[in-house]
Amino acid sequence: MLFDWAAQPFATLVTTFVFAPYFAAHVAADPVQGQAIWGWAAGTAGIVIALFSPLFGAMGDAIGPRKPWIAGFSVLAVAGSAMLWFAVPGGQFAIAIGVAGFIVATIGFEIAAVFNNSMMPLLVPRSELGALSGAGWALGYVGGIVCLLIVLGLVAVNPATGRTLLGLEPILGLDPQTYAGDRATGPFTAIWYLLFVIPLFLIVPDHSSRPDGTFRLRHSLAALTGRLRALPGRRSYFAFLVASMLYRDGLNAVFVFGGIYAAGVLKMTIIQIGLFGILATITGAVGAFTGGRLDRRWGSRIVVATSCAMVIAATIAVVSTTSESVLFFIVLPPGSGVPLIVFYLAGGIIGAAGGALQAASRTLLVDQVAPEETAEAFGMYALSGRATSFVGPYLVGLVTTVTASQRLGVLPLIVLLALGAAGLAWVRSSPSAA
Repeated sequence: MLFDWAAQPFATLVTTFVFAPYFAAHVAADPVQGQAIWGWAAGTAGIVIALFSPLFGAMGDAIGPRKPWIAGFSVLAVAGSAMLWFAVPGGQFAIAIGVAGFIVATIGFEIAAVFNNSMMPLLVPRSELGALSGAGWALGYVGGIVCLLIVLGLVAVNPATGRTLLGLEPILGLDPQTYAGDRATGPFTAIWYLLFVIPLFLIVPDHSSRPDGTFRLRHSLAALTGRLRALPGRRSYFAFLVASMLYRDGLNAVFVFGGIYAAGVLKMTIIQIGLFGILATITGAVGAFTGGRLDRRWGSRIVVATSCAMVIAATIAVVSTTSESVLFFIVLPPGSGVPLIVFYLAGGIIGAAGGALQAASRTLLVDQVAPEETAEAFGMYALSGRATSFVGPYLVGLVTTVTASQRLGVLPLIVLLALGAAGLAWVRSSPSAA
């Protein structure tokens, strides 16, 4: 569970609420270009993760222990996060550094999570797996809240006042003129992860080494190829991978572009976006914890389907809102606070539903495979989550570029969520589903 606590701040601070809006607003030439560039970057990271995570998962199953893999990809996560400090506004290579750091860190965190997730069935009985997954996601969201409070209270500043949310000057002499507080989220995330991932290596039991396990790429690739060919014959497993590929891509892209959308369309400041992030993260923690309990009562599939419907409705509410109107057609007087309220409420719903969806999805995957396939299965899960993950951000980047509209650029994500929810009709939620 502490792995989720350690890793979640990257998604909270960098991918969604602080660094991404900063990059779009102050590193790129304008917010529209910034959203497009961020879309290409997220898509590129997704391609790499999709190509390699199943292979690494198959190799992990063949060898046994997961911790060495987590350690190796943690190096990428930390190095990429630290790079973000050097994405200075107006810098000669600021865009390239920001994009490269984001891609490297995303790859590191995502593939490390593959091996962390595959350890879950070793720790608790199947009857407690939903509660474990939900509690882990909830703890991760709490870590994100703590980090946001630290950043907003001590580091990031309001451009109008040069002060943090607590009315203080930024700590460590961080220069507001170069948005040092926003850039500091990169190294801060790296340090946070390094500190809190340590208990995983010291305390959590790992899979034992297999006597016949070898670190042979050809053997692992052959085994993976065979299972890929057999996938269509495993109806529930195959349907789950396809459905999750679509709805998680839509959800992840909503998280990626939520802060950018708020900065560009609603003209929200980093402080306002950060407060929105705190709200969404709190509801995400509640949603993940509650979803884990509902998973036990209703089953994983019902929790996932209901969560998808909630995210779709809230995303439509966000896209229908600008600083001048809500629900597409209701025009507001200048300076109205209604758009901000609508955005906050919708974000809270997305956070709660997203937390429940992601926690229940991990449990639903375990239902589809045998215990000896878990690392490869989570590699396949990462593949399915990333096989179209570049499509979502790329579509956002493409539609945003073609239409020169951030609002229209987000619409493809609603389609992905709806298709993914529909695909759950072929998925069974029971240990015998494989």
